[in-house]
Amino acid sequence: MNRLNPQTTPRHELRAEKARRNKEAALNAFIGKKAKIDEMLARLQSLSDDHFNTHPDEVNWGHVGTLEHYASLLKRITDSAFSEGEHAE
Repeated sequence: MNRLNPQTTPRHELRAEKARRNKEAALNAFIGKKAKIDEMLARLQSLSDDHFNTHPDEVNWGHVGTLEHYASLLKRITDSAFSEGEHAE
């Protein structure tokens, strides 16, 4: 990495380089967070496809409560992401 010399480099170039590095760091962080979300979504989809590891003959109200809890947490996320519910404008 080339470091700009503050003694010989005009201020506007220093600011532009700092802004470029900051934007690059933000993009890398965004991509990393998105990858984590994609991984969580894939795991949740797999668990759902497997009926949340519950055999139909074993389902009880505890399982229903667990799914209700999961659904309420996901609703908070979707409401925020889509500006719905309490996040509606």
